[in-house]
Amino acid sequence: MEMAVSDVNSDPTILNETKLNLIMKDGMCNAFLGSTGAFLVLEQGVAAIIGPQSSAIAHSISQIADAVKVPLISYAATDPTLSSLQFPLFFRTVQSDSEQMVAMANLIDFNGWKEVIVVFLDDDYGRNGVSALSDELENRRLKIAHKLALSIHFDLDEITKLLNQTKVFNPRVFVVHINPDPRLRIFSIAHKLQMMTSEYVWLVTDWLAATLHSFSPANQKSLSVVEGVVGLRQHIPDSRKKRDFVFRWKKMQKEGVANTSLNSYGFFAYDTVWAVAHSIDKFLKVHDNITFSLRDNNMVPHTEGIGIQLEKLKIFANGSDFVNILSLSNFSGVSGQIQFSSDRNVISSGYDVININQMKIKRVGYWSNHSGFSVVPPEVLAKKKHPRVSVDQKLENITWLGGKTERPRGWVIADNAKPLRIGVPRRASFVEFVTELQDSHKIQGYCIDIFMKALEFIPYEIPFVFKPVGNGKANPNYDALVKKIDQNVYDAVVGDIAIVTNRTKIADFSQPFASSSLVIVAPINSSKSNAWVFLKPFSADMWCIIGASFLMIGVVIWILEHRVNDEFRGPPKRQVVTIFMFSLSTLFKTNNNTVSSLSKMVLIVWLFLLMVITASYTASLTSILTVEQLSSPITGIDSLIASNWPIGYQVGSFAYSYLTDNLYVSKSRLVSLGSPEEYAVALRNGPSGGGVAAIVDELPYVELFLSKETEFGIIGQPFTRSSWGFAFQRDSPLALDMSTAILKLAESGELQKIHERWFCKMGCPGERKSNPKPDQLHLISFWGLYLSCAVISVVALVLFLLRMISQYVGFKQRQKDIVAPSSEQSKSHCSRVVVNFFNFIDEKEEAIKKMFTQCDNPHNPPN
Repeated sequence: MEMAVSDVNSDPTILNETKLNLIMKDGMCNAFLGSTGAFLVLEQGVAAIIGPQSSAIAHSISQIADAVKVPLISYAATDPTLSSLQFPLFFRTVQSDSEQMVAMANLIDFNGWKEVIVVFLDDDYGRNGVSALSDELENRRLKIAHKLALSIHFDLDEITKLLNQTKVFNPRVFVVHINPDPRLRIFSIAHKLQMMTSEYVWLVTDWLAATLHSFSPANQKSLSVVEGVVGLRQHIPDSRKKRDFVFRWKKMQKEGVANTSLNSYGFFAYDTVWAVAHSIDKFLKVHDNITFSLRDNNMVPHTEGIGIQLEKLKIFANGSDFVNILSLSNFSGVSGQIQFSSDRNVISSGYDVININQMKIKRVGYWSNHSGFSVVPPEVLAKKKHPRVSVDQKLENITWLGGKTERPRGWVIADNAKPLRIGVPRRASFVEFVTELQDSHKIQGYCIDIFMKALEFIPYEIPFVFKPVGNGKANPNYDALVKKIDQNVYDAVVGDIAIVTNRTKIADFSQPFASSSLVIVAPINSSKSNAWVFLKPFSADMWCIIGASFLMIGVVIWILEHRVNDEFRGPPKRQVVTIFMFSLSTLFKTNNNTVSSLSKMVLIVWLFLLMVITASYTASLTSILTVEQLSSPITGIDSLIASNWPIGYQVGSFAYSYLTDNLYVSKSRLVSLGSPEEYAVALRNGPSGGGVAAIVDELPYVELFLSKETEFGIIGQPFTRSSWGFAFQRDSPLALDMSTAILKLAESGELQKIHERWFCKMGCPGERKSNPKPDQLHLISFWGLYLSCAVISVVALVLFLLRMISQYVGFKQRQKDIVAPSSEQSKSHCSRVVVNFFNFIDEKEEAIKKMFTQCDNPHNPPN
């Protein structure tokens, strides 16, 4: 301030050679002494009071200044309540703690911490600052878990006792809001109590920066006790004026004129003097002089003998004009732009985020109310008109306590903490999800497996005890169960708890571990009717085998009948047509006396096979048409609602309320069902048999049902989007840690393994597709008949072949007997024998007989 007064008095462009006179009084950080000093100064007639450094003293002096119409301009009092209407003449060139607590709350929220412990000075400065922080945290659904109030005397035993008490608390994030303390007593004690380890977080307001910047280089080693501490510092924008000011200050230090280091409050003090000088200059141009008037003596009590004569206090004439001029200040100072807001606070330039690392103060970023956290100075972002976007929030790497760069969790389970009370529903139906075994009282189920596996991914032990809810005869009310968390009956609820709007208002939920969208279940043997429905009784391979069988039987009968039946002789084209038509004609000719006995044997088996296939086809086609007529409209929730069929739903799920409230389904068409057995019976009976056409329920229940039933499936797509999660008390850090653990379960594949273990015993229901060919008959159902037919056909062909071979051998033998024994004949080649054999077979039976007769009577020519 002396430096600023000197600069003002040496500047010919201001005050027109009127000199500023600086009267100094030390309040000794005491409200009484500060008030006494203010009276002594005001007796001399002053235009403005600069200071004090203490918020507590500012409260009392502000009332004195208000009485004499003299403005009070502080460069260090940060108490937010000083900006209230109670102190209309109080100005400050330093940022209010209301602004700083916004930055602190954002820093806590930015790091994902839910609860903090606040250490503060038990005076106006400390209490009002913590109150502002509490409001800001509450706006972000965060909270101050515990408050540690310190006396202004900084009793070491008291500090030790208070910090020791926090070891039984779960939160490990501390916020320290006190006056500058060169001895760093709080951190020295915390270090001795082993509270400066990696599981702790220590955040500080700007008092620490002011303290450390005042240290001489020789005292820098004392920074070791605050290694890893993160705090805020009033941001001073870089400028030429600032650099020149710092250069001059360092020069004064070398010359011995200045014996202290420079912190941010020094910049504000310098600019405060200039703000007053500029305002006086403007005031004098209007009023030519500064005058004072005595108060009405009748309004002032007699104070003779106490050293302060209140009747001699003078009122600043036209002081209200001076206050108005001061409020309009707007100039560039060494601390930045000096301009007051409507509440008489200097317009904020933001804060630096600092980190003590390797016994140095490292700036890791900036914070401002319009841009949030950034690694770019706020004034640079302001020029770019950079909007505040949450995804843009960024800080440089921070070295936390213990030298770790990983963000601390900020919360632990204390050693003597009570076990978490975890409510679990004792289900009566779908007990595979969660229930209590009656014989052993063990809690088990799909949801319990996920919870227990997720605990393995949480890096600390969590003592807990399960509290079953319900009588086991009926499913408990889940809304009431979640409400017990809000009533502090339970700390958490684990089970098949759907995350719905009304529950999220009273509890925090973990990351979803299962989708619980509503789906429709119906028999999967239904599909849309079409013009080719007559093909559906048989599968493709069945139709192919039937066609091949007709051809095979035709070939077999042709072979057997070719020698004896004129209908199977003639040109090749006619014979091919005969092969195809004969086997087909057997569908209509069940008695044919024109064929041989071998052919009759084959035809009897073939006709029996055709009769079975025809009867099966008729029954299957009838079933398909009946089912399609019943179920084909079930393609989605809209068509299901438009129908007049009853719809099943599970008791205790939100399917009923969703259907009635959101889709306006008539309650008379809803049938409540309680267990998988009732599901299956109702679906099999169908609407005409007293059952239901379809069931609407949550996906996990449906998957469990389908894991035991293969004749039903999911129709269409889910028509709601909901999920299951574990419920915790509001603002519980466990919700975040459990969410992280569930994500790790999903990434590692463990979540899917647990799902398959419970729901895929008969194949995963999610992979079960609606059968596009319902009630089809496959080859496997008829392979015995086809095998019998094939065996009979092969036997008939073998007998026919043996007979032909026998005739051919006899014929050849008789031919040899006719030829003279002395004549030599060359041996026939094998190929010639085969050709002759087939030519022999191709002859009609009557021609063969004539050939045998001619061999027996070689001298009698044929007629």
